[in-house]
Amino acid sequence: MNLADLSSNLLYVAFVAYLIATFVFGGAVKGNKEGTFNSEKRWGKVAITITLIGFAANLGYFFTRWGATGHAPLSNMFEFTTAFGMTLVGGFIILYFLYKTAVLGMIVLPVALLIIAFASMFPSEVSPLIPALQTSWLAIHVSTVVIAEGILAISAAAGLIYLLKVVDPAKKSKQRFWLEAMMYSLVLVVGFVVVSSFFSLTGYEAEFTYVDKEDQEAAITYAMPPIFGMNEYVALTDGAMTPLVETPALVHAGKLTTVVWSVLVGTILYWLIRLIFRKRISALLKPFVKNVNLQLMDEIGYRAIIIGFPIFTLGALVFAMIWAQIAWSRFWGWDPKEVWALITWLFYAAYLHLRLGKGWQGEKSAWLAVIGFAIIMFNLVAVNLIIAGLHSYA
Repeated sequence: MNLADLSSNLLYVAFVAYLIATFVFGGAVKGNKEGTFNSEKRWGKVAITITLIGFAANLGYFFTRWGATGHAPLSNMFEFTTAFGMTLVGGFIILYFLYKTAVLGMIVLPVALLIIAFASMFPSEVSPLIPALQTSWLAIHVSTVVIAEGILAISAAAGLIYLLKVVDPAKKSKQRFWLEAMMYSLVLVVGFVVVSSFFSLTGYEAEFTYVDKEDQEAAITYAMPPIFGMNEYVALTDGAMTPLVETPALVHAGKLTTVVWSVLVGTILYWLIRLIFRKRISALLKPFVKNVNLQLMDEIGYRAIIIGFPIFTLGALVFAMIWAQIAWSRFWGWDPKEVWALITWLFYAAYLHLRLGKGWQGEKSAWLAVIGFAIIMFNLVAVNLIIAGLHSYA
């Protein structure tokens, strides 16, 4: 067995361990009686042990893939996204030993599972780096970004737990609507995994040529029926579905097609869950947060941001601009990825201002933490998959 195969097997072990730990954490929290933590203390130890085994396997995946590729495994969507899931779990493990809160694991681990499952839908073959990435700045810039985003995602998990506790799912309100919208967005990720797996298993492929933004002819292979066509597309595969809409050269129609298919399938899954359980997903999770300490969740969310924000500043802005100057002879170029990194930074800067200057704590702080995670995910999914730019190799 070579290192590449070993790394894939270790990632699979990590995924299974996280899945098992999720159910154990959930059972530990659900087994608590009102105002007691006996079940959580007993089964929480089992759950964190399984999580540690999974995290060790995850680290093993990371370093064996590094050995197989000869560079830090952070150069494409598969590698970056799996690293994101790993740092999220790593951050949770540290917080668990500080605060002994099992309910955080019940939220963090499923999100990490979705992130790793999302990553698995992208090509995972070991390939040489393109010239632009053959530099030590790859590890410096991208590793600090992925560590920062993993820590910032912890704040969103704590915020989500806070909101599940304080928002009444039986009472119609804007808070109930937006909380359920968050649950819906998580199901959309499941939709992406389902639809990608289905068309991959069926072996669907459709080839087209198109004219890119440089007015050059290029080719694209769709992995699912093309809802959107590339600029001035021409079908090469006989019997391929004709795209419903042609997009401008700036938009990557293949990736936009993937997003739309994911939304369609995810929406169907969401309503199936609603029909089966006859209640909102947020209402299904409500019993798990009955013993949550709101002040503790607020503190965890805040501490995660004051740690993650300066690391993000270094990775996404300072190190990124130094590398941009070296690679492209300019510090800033308004590339879509650069713009969204700046938006993310400004948002968390505003969070700290509102928290420290205006006293936005508790529920307001929780909403901001969750919105911050939504911005990070938009950058990861929409900006990477739909909008073409200098970072499109990711």
